[in-house]
Amino acid sequence: MEGVRKVARLHLDCMEVEYTYGVRMPFDTARQVGKLAKKHGILLSVHAPYYINLASGEVEKVQASKKRILDSCQRADLMGAKNVVFHAGFYQGKTAKKTYSLIRKTIIELQNHISRMNWKVSLCPEVTGKPSQFGSIDEILNLMKDTGCGITVDFAHLYARQQGRLEYEEILDRLPERFHAHFSGIEYGPKGEKKHTRTTKKFFEPLARLLIQRKLDVTIINESPQPYKDAVMMKKILKQFEGH
Repeated sequence: MEGVRKVARLHLDCMEVEYTYGVRMPFDTARQVGKLAKKHGILLSVHAPYYINLASGEVEKVQASKKRILDSCQRADLMGAKNVVFHAGFYQGKTAKKTYSLIRKTIIELQNHISRMNWKVSLCPEVTGKPSQFGSIDEILNLMKDTGCGITVDFAHLYARQQGRLEYEEILDRLPERFHAHFSGIEYGPKGEKKHTRTTKKFFEPLARLLIQRKLDVTIINESPQPYKDAVMMKKILKQFEGH
């Protein structure tokens, strides 16, 4: 609740509720969070726990992963959050094609359950920061095309995954006009992402300029070590470009 109040005080527009290590939020709390966010005009999204692998060779791990995602979806629906973000899985010795097939199948199963429950949420698998993880931009875009799911473009992850090569125009050409995104600074090495870092104006401005020029409907969640402060800075930059 305090997070929503802080976002409102800072005049920010969106917030991601993170179930990092498990979904423990009571249903009533989810309703209260949603009510408070609606009152302040704050758009909510949900990040499912990190312990998820929809491509695991162990049935129990896949079932546990599905439960964590569905538990997140249930809370998201109660609080009026549409986008449910998650890291879909790992290759773990399997081919990229096999991993994709397993994840695609499970996402369709999850969507069928969501539809039966009449939850008004969208699964948004995330672009990941390490080549050892499933979640290249191509894989996530193919999932969106094949299953109708949403997408979370973590631009910092993409930057790390591609070793600092990131052509925003090329990426935006491939994305829908409305999508969910994450942004922050990033430290990376030969194996990809190491850790998120503070967001600099210089790093964000090229993307901000294009988002305004193209009039895209994008929700951007800041994931830096100081997300509130950096989100305020990012919003200020976007407003500046809007005024030009």
